[in-house]
Amino acid sequence: MSTRQPTVRERRLAAELRRLRESSAVTLEEAAERLGWSKTKLSRIENVLRRVAVPEVQGLLDLYGVAGGRRDALIAFARTARQRDWWDTEPLRTDYATYIGLEAESEALSCYSMGVIHGLLQTEEYARHVIRAALMRFKPPAEVDRRVAVRAARQAVLTERAQPLRFWSIIDEAVLDREIGGKQVMQAQYERLLELAELPNVMLQVMPASVGAHPGVIGSFSILQFPEQYFPNVVYVESMTGALYIEDEGQVHTHTLAFEQMQATALSPDDSTALLARRVGR
Repeated sequence: MSTRQPTVRERRLAAELRRLRESSAVTLEEAAERLGWSKTKLSRIENVLRRVAVPEVQGLLDLYGVAGGRRDALIAFARTARQRDWWDTEPLRTDYATYIGLEAESEALSCYSMGVIHGLLQTEEYARHVIRAALMRFKPPAEVDRRVAVRAARQAVLTERAQPLRFWSIIDEAVLDREIGGKQVMQAQYERLLELAELPNVMLQVMPASVGAHPGVIGSFSILQFPEQYFPNVVYVESMTGALYIEDEGQVHTHTLAFEQMQATALSPDDSTALLARRVGR
């Protein structure tokens, strides 16, 4: 059996092909029969267990009635799906590599953080303490260093892309109160937040404890939006042992409404940076 690991792009393509079939009300059996394929072949394509060739993508799009610019864009995407980026070659957990790929290819990311500061905003030392705590068992220093380096590499999306990621982060005030790594580490982290808040593509808000209950009290989440119109937004929810990707349109809309409500409830960006400035003694 092949041990080939699919790229993040191959995973996205497979998920979109499955979504198109389901939205066109064609069963797996019907689609396979009309294409002259076995049900197993189509199932393996949709579950990223088999590579799908461009002519096969064209056949699927014909069957699902996808035409015009959307068809052309999907075929162009299929031609590049096998290309490997750095997150595809790192020895990372599959769900984490998938998230990094989605993050790198998104044009906008909105997130609410109630446990720790989002990875795109973390200093190296803050990240190091978070990673050590998350491992919950001894790991060689080199492994911790590697994971810190991966987190730092992710941050390039904010400053090094031709079109930097539009990033909106709402941080629970309890996250700022949680002393990770000691006072010096936290002071440097506050400074980093103030520095990043000056970027035109980064917006930071603090959710004060005085607000009480709000939609985010159920936990942290991120909403990723992609430049390709044919790929739906994705909600990402991380857990201790894995990750949940939500693509259902109704559920994504619910999270989007929740985030918009939280934007209106949290401190304004100016008041948020003023709060951070007070914490560093400015």
